[in-house]
Amino acid sequence: MATDTAEPYETLVIERNDGIVTVTMNRPRRKNAANSTMWTELLRCFREISESTTDRVMILTGAEGDFCSGADVSGDDSGGQRKHQLAAMREITEICLTLNRMPQPTIAKVRGVAAGAGLNMALSCDLLVGDDTSRYSEIFARRGLSIDFGGSFLLPRRVGLHKAKELTLLADIIDAKEAEAIGLVNRIVPAAHLDAFVDDWAGRLAAGPPIALAMSKRLLNNSLNVTLEEALDDEGLSQTVNFGTADTAEAMRAFVEKREPQFEGR
Repeated sequence: MATDTAEPYETLVIERNDGIVTVTMNRPRRKNAANSTMWTELLRCFREISESTTDRVMILTGAEGDFCSGADVSGDDSGGQRKHQLAAMREITEICLTLNRMPQPTIAKVRGVAAGAGLNMALSCDLLVGDDTSRYSEIFARRGLSIDFGGSFLLPRRVGLHKAKELTLLADIIDAKEAEAIGLVNRIVPAAHLDAFVDDWAGRLAAGPPIALAMSKRLLNNSLNVTLEEALDDEGLSQTVNFGTADTAEAMRAFVEKREPQFEGR
């Protein structure tokens, strides 16, 4: 897998292969906690991927055995000039929105700890796959903080309101087995199989029709905010666009010719 060195990052490693872009948060000495530099770089990275026509799917993960332990609150943020707190939180808002609105499918690949904003970053991805040693926590209350990075929106939609309150107000750390049981994650797989499992899902998504997948993702993201009639209208508009694309025509030809379609995103 080739490393993208066109615009180097201090805290991220970006790799691209066959339409799959892997973003690795790379501050392992802090369990990949996000300092000011990482937040700024995540925003730039997510924006670049969102605008790309060659990146078909994104995998988000962490270096050396952990996903992300949240924001770096150690007080030793050597990653850049300290920002006004409101400005810093507005940047978090932009990162969360950009990740959620990314037209490409996204997969969080979780080893080790995913806590605080790190957990909610994983929940912002379309799919969340962890290994059997992974751990999860809405740890904010232990730091004297309230939930952020979209957690107040994302968590109840994953696990239900009262379970979300339990996880947030008590700030417990839960293991992989419980995370799977309550629906916090899509899948838990053995640690030795995590890379292969996520690579398989990413490859299947990268081979899919980019326009249709982006539209389905948007429809599902909006599903709890619209009426049935509005959802049906949105579906009709999306299908009208799809039927005008080369990809849908290719899918129809491939079906008749009994072969796999080759989608180009147009």
